[in-house]
This record gives sequence, C-alpha cells and structure tokens, in this order.
Amino acid sequence: MSAPIPSALIASRPAESRGRDFGEPESPTRSCFQRDRDRIVHAAAFRRLKYKTQVFVYHEGDYYRTRLTHSIEVAQIARSISRSLGLNEDLAEAMALAHDLGHTCFGHAGEDALNKAMEPFGGFDHNEQTFRILTRLERRYAEFDGLNLTWETLEGIVKHNGPLIGPASRDDKVPETIAAYCREVRDLEVDSFAGPEAQVAALSDDIAYNNHDIDDGLRAGLFPLEELRELPLVGPLLADVSARYPKLDEARLIHETIRRMIDVMVTDLLEETRRRIALHKPTSVAEVRGLDGPLVAFSEEMRQNDRALRAFLFQRMYRHYKVNRMTTKAKRVVRDLFAQYLERPDCLPDEWRETGEAIEGKDRARLVADYIAGMTDRYALDEHAKNFDLRVRK
Repeated sequence: MSAPIPSALIASRPAESRGRDFGEPESPTRSCFQRDRDRIVHAAAFRRLKYKTQVFVYHEGDYYRTRLTHSIEVAQIARSISRSLGLNEDLAEAMALAHDLGHTCFGHAGEDALNKAMEPFGGFDHNEQTFRILTRLERRYAEFDGLNLTWETLEGIVKHNGPLIGPASRDDKVPETIAAYCREVRDLEVDSFAGPEAQVAALSDDIAYNNHDIDDGLRAGLFPLEELRELPLVGPLLADVSARYPKLDEARLIHETIRRMIDVMVTDLLEETRRRIALHKPTSVAEVRGLDGPLVAFSEEMRQNDRALRAFLFQRMYRHYKVNRMTTKAKRVVRDLFAQYLERPDCLPDEWRETGEAIEGKDRARLVADYIAGMTDRYALDEHAKNFDLRVRK
C-alpha cells in the first residue's frame, strides 16, 4: 500500500474551518470537527435510527441492519479510508454518522409515501430532512436550534451525492430549506463538489450498504447463496473462499466473503483516489472542491461491478414479494398518518399540536412531514393503531 497523502495538502484542518452559524468558544480538549461528531452522536435523531430500518421493518428480526448499525458501519469504513489518505478522520466520521438522520420510518418505502403525500407542498427528500434536523429540528441547546455544526460538516452533508446544481448534479435542483439557508445564512457552494472527507463518507455509504444488503438478503432467505456465484466481484471471492475452506459452514462462508468484498472495494477506492491525486495534484481543500469531477472514486471496473450488484439486489431483494408486502403496508401507514394530521392537527402530540393548529397549507404540511419523518418504525405502527384502530384507547 502506498504511503498516506500528507494531510497538510488536501485534508480539512480544524484551524481553517469556516466556523459555525452561532459563535461559540472553542473546546480546550476537542477540535471543532470532533465536537460536530459528538453532537451528532448525542442527538435525539441519531438515537431514533436504532428503530429505523433499511429494508426490513424492526419487528421482522433483531439481526437485520438498522439505520443506526448502518451508520456505524459507514463511519468505520470512512475513518479507515480517511486515515489511509491522510484526511481528517473526525470530519469524515461526523458526516458518516449524520448522513441518514433524515430518513423516514420504513426505509425507502416510507420516504416514497411521504414524498407522494408532500407533492402538492414541494415534496420530501431525506437529504433535505437531514439538513432540517441539523439546523432546525434538534432543540437541545439554550442559545440556538439545531446542532450549530461547522460549515464543513453541513456542506459535506448537503453535497453527500455531489453538487446540487450544475453539469455534475443529479437533479439540478436545490431543496427549499437548503436554498433558504444559502440565501439567508451562509453559502454552502452547492454548485461545487464537497471536500475530500465528504466524498469518502459518500462512497463508504455505498460500500457498507451493498455488502450488508447481501448479508441481510441471504439471512432472510430472499435469494440463495448460489445466485451470487454468477455476479462479478462477489462470485470470484465466494469461489475463492469456498475453495480455500471447503468445509466452512454457510454463515462463516458468507461473512468471510463479505469482509473480503469490503476490503477489495476499499483498496480499489484508495488506488483510484491516489491515481487522481497524482493526476490533478491538488494542494488544498479548495482545489479539491474546484475540480470538474470527484477526487475520491472507484475505478471504472469497480463502478461496473457496483452497478451489477445493485441491479441484482434491486430485482432479487428490494422487489422480492415478501419485501413488497411490507412495503405496501408501510406506505399505507404513512399515507394514513399524513392525511389524518394534515386534516386534524388536534390529533398531534401537545408539543406539535399548538403550532399545527395555528398554521395552514404548506406550512402545516411541512410540520406534519417533520413529525412523521422523525418516527421510528414501531412508533409509526403504534400511532397508526391509536388513530385508526377502535380497539386501541390510548
């Protein structure tokens, strides 16, 4: 493995941070990026990730990944990659831990349902919701709403998937909350790429969920192990492990294969990123942001392998009839709750009801979306029962 890139070149340095929205004395024991990470870990939204699922609903089993375990896995991978590249590990970890805070209950099914319900009011996007949580909805501190994170952490989270506008963007659209922040508070430079630590966190997310979805899908019996032998990347690794350990039980065979997949993907990312660093020769974080493409990346071969794996998981896991059944139920729960609270804000809990009754239209819809998006799977099921099951009196 090559020597780490000197951190003085492209790593984000706490001493050069653009600071926070609300000025605070610096900690004598922690850097500003360490404090960001710690505030995220102590946030109520982070604790709720324990009962928010990726693909399965919480009551389907204790061994499947949740948003919380996924975020921890992403953070571990991000720290390892950042250390190898000489980047700021604390900043990468903070963004990795925060990236899924805006996800609704019931995974992508819940988000799809809430987005559909919110269509007349501007739609719903989990990345925007994460930003709302970090800047508005967490209410723990005496002097400000949100967590008052550094510019670098907020910028990296907003541009988790790349620039929001411009030729390299996916949708060429800036969500309303983020646009308002950029106008009224500070410019997050949404037309450029994020710093290198944010790019590491984003690809660590890809590495983590591809591998753990294979693990969870096999555990749930959604597809047999033999089907993986036909896929690029995972197939050769599975064959190699099977040949080397012919008597290995299936559980260990799966784990050994997946841990090797993670290692291969991380190694590929490091090699391709070092190649791009040697090509572009950036000497600062600003130069990384100003490039025409990402600095942190997989090789073209690995990107093709990743697409093949995603296509397999989409067909054999995310669209499996067992998952579809729960998806249908989950969407119904979200739709019912949204319609109920929008029409009857007096059914909201006390801390939400007074505001809900005082506003109408788009503002009330956004408040209801904030409330539902914060629900865990089990809380949403309980609230649905309380609102629609005549036998539940609470």
